[in-house]
Amino acid sequence: MGTSIVGLGMTELGRVYGRSPRRLAADAVRLAVADAGLALGDLDGLLVSHGLGGSPGIELADTLGLRDLRLLALVNSFGATAGAMVSYAAMAVLNGSATTVACVFADAPLKPKQSAGSAYNRDGGGAEWYGFGGMTAALGLRSVNSHYALAAQRHMARYGTTSEQLGAIAVATRRWAAGNPLAQMREPITIEDHQRSRWVSEPLHLLDCCLVSNGAVAVIVTSADRARDLARPPVHLWGWGQGHPGHRKERGSDFGLTTGAAASGAAAMKMAGVTVADVDVCELYDCYTYTVLVTLEDYGFCAKGEGGAFAASGALGPGGSLPTNTGGGQLSAFYMWGMTPLSEAVIQARGDGGERQAPSTDVILVSGNGGILDHHSTLVVSPHEKGA
Repeated sequence: MGTSIVGLGMTELGRVYGRSPRRLAADAVRLAVADAGLALGDLDGLLVSHGLGGSPGIELADTLGLRDLRLLALVNSFGATAGAMVSYAAMAVLNGSATTVACVFADAPLKPKQSAGSAYNRDGGGAEWYGFGGMTAALGLRSVNSHYALAAQRHMARYGTTSEQLGAIAVATRRWAAGNPLAQMREPITIEDHQRSRWVSEPLHLLDCCLVSNGAVAVIVTSADRARDLARPPVHLWGWGQGHPGHRKERGSDFGLTTGAAASGAAAMKMAGVTVADVDVCELYDCYTYTVLVTLEDYGFCAKGEGGAFAASGALGPGGSLPTNTGGGQLSAFYMWGMTPLSEAVIQARGDGGERQAPSTDVILVSGNGGILDHHSTLVVSPHEKGA
């Protein structure tokens, strides 16, 4: 028996105001259930990403009127959460712990009349720093942008990766976003635009960094047998894996050079029975252009240190040999953590991509990256049942 994603629910995304994360999450679950042709009462499992406040699982279940759930949990591996939730849901279905599980992420950091840049600001007031973390904080590494800039800078120093090569990822992603009516940023950009965009934390320009978005996305996971009789074409789960390297920013560490994608991708592809040569489409977690580059290397689409040249070759954009982030990703479409790449994978597998539809979608690789390269999840999905 296999497992499948059978429902996708997406609220309005971007500068969407007036709804709390919990309300957005409830709306996304309702949309996903309806998309699958199910009723809320068919759900016996609910997995919730963090950020809804209070006791998010039980409060969301109450909002939805769900009773007697057999599976209810809060999951937090940051940007790797979506892939982790789907794998846990699939395992629950396979072992009989639940039959139909909703997985949901919601967030609403944007506020009216406030800049997107202020959405995740933390002033650090009253923060206490201990041990090695206290040393990096004292040196000024207190923001996510700064830590990822350090990772990107190390990759550049070791392998000669250039800012222009990172820019090629931003340009390719924006080209895909032009075909996505849900994308926040659809205007074409060039390498020159990338280079002229302001520094956020050197070597990362503004166009190297993801968007900030309000909204929610949910998916429904059930058995492949049941999926055949539901409303929409199922997206079959062939494999999954996780990787949590535990790198520290100290001498001898591989921080910035390799990530949890190496272990996560290998496990997922082994389970799926595929190699990188079989992959038609990649939907990769792109909080920064750098994370796309290093993930491609760690998955094995190119050799270590050759990610920059691979991106600059045009392979990732429309018409390229490896369509990547076909909806515009988090750099140009919307930022819903790991639900951004997962939702686009579902859309592509169903053939719903419209003018951005990839020519072949038999095997789609989906990545999630969480924390400061602390967590990674990988899914391998397909419109076909495994072995069929």
